[in-house]
Amino acid sequence: MTETEIKVPNIGDFEDVEVIEVLVSDGQVIKKNDPLITIESDKSSVEIPSNYDGKIKTLKTKVGDKVSEGDLILILKSESKTNENIAENKIIEKKVNETQIIKPEIQQNLVDKKIIDISSASPKARKFARELGINVNQVIGSEKDGRVIEDDIKKFVATRSKITEDTKEIKSNKFKNEFEHSDFGEVEIKDIPRVKKLASAYLINSWTTIPHVTNHDEVDITEMENFRNSLTDMYSGEKMKITPLAFIIKALVKSLKKFPSFNSSVDKIETGKMTLKKYYHIGIAVDTPNGLMVPKIRNANNKKISLISKELKEVSELCRNLKIDKKELFGGSMTITSLGGIGGSFFTPIINYPEVAILGVGRSQKKKVFLNRKFQTRVMLPISLSYDHRIIDGAEAARFNNDIKENLGKNFAYKLAV
Repeated sequence: MTETEIKVPNIGDFEDVEVIEVLVSDGQVIKKNDPLITIESDKSSVEIPSNYDGKIKTLKTKVGDKVSEGDLILILKSESKTNENIAENKIIEKKVNETQIIKPEIQQNLVDKKIIDISSASPKARKFARELGINVNQVIGSEKDGRVIEDDIKKFVATRSKITEDTKEIKSNKFKNEFEHSDFGEVEIKDIPRVKKLASAYLINSWTTIPHVTNHDEVDITEMENFRNSLTDMYSGEKMKITPLAFIIKALVKSLKKFPSFNSSVDKIETGKMTLKKYYHIGIAVDTPNGLMVPKIRNANNKKISLISKELKEVSELCRNLKIDKKELFGGSMTITSLGGIGGSFFTPIINYPEVAILGVGRSQKKKVFLNRKFQTRVMLPISLSYDHRIIDGAEAARFNNDIKENLGKNFAYKLAV
């Protein structure tokens, strides 16, 4: 047994580049062509493989280090070097440098042997591909110079086929419209509201980061509505105006207590950690002239239905007047987005990152429902639960919806109010 130094080979224009992943550890037994580290330049990422079999004695590289050709990666206990090994190292270096001009079939052969990583992709996209078991080198990138992003990987998984040249051209922004909109009639150019521009980044991040799944269901809220409409002020005797959303918030809190994984956040899935919250701050999507805003009803578990209804009006007004404190838009447990006041039934709400679920509420309608061996007119509320499939599976989501239905049913309407 001899000690062998594994160094960064000649990798072309990769000089003083960052190590973004260390794929091995001290004492690990590795084989030739096993990947050791991943480095990334502005143009692409490359995995550096081992040239020998052996056991790692000392790891000399860590994430964040800057490396160039000849820098020491690790010391390996291995069999003595042979002329054949040395010759093969030179061939590997030569092939890495010639990646851009060698034939496609040779490129694929090198990829299969883990000698090179041809694809240009961000670390985030590469990790996402590995989580899904996808060879990122098979994905056609849509960004500049063919760079792969998460959206490309999602489309690859969905279609499992190559993107056509026309689609690739459009996605890489090479397609140019030959005409202006004004060529076809009168137009007006307006600024996108600032709130919508700010929200767009969060929406894009949520949609591309979280694998969304949506479960749809209907809730029988007949008794709840009868109870809500019967509420009167004990002092004045006047009818209390309590919004149905206040009841839904209380029902959601009860379900969050029963299903704590829904009251969590995942900031970085690669850490393998999730944050379970012990508080119940419910986000409410507020429609304003400037765009959608999501303030929080703090500690909703400790508030009566009347106080929640009052706070809903207050925070909505603050949002519409752009007077809401920025901090009130963060730190939520789960979000409710309601279209009941506008119309519609089922939809697919986008999760408010880094939360893991969102409850969409449509407009309630009177329907004929077969109940107790006969058709009855009942008030039915459509709900749409979108959830992060990395944390929540379909069965758990269905049980969560069932619990929401029970909490809003006739046996719980009064308990929710007190």
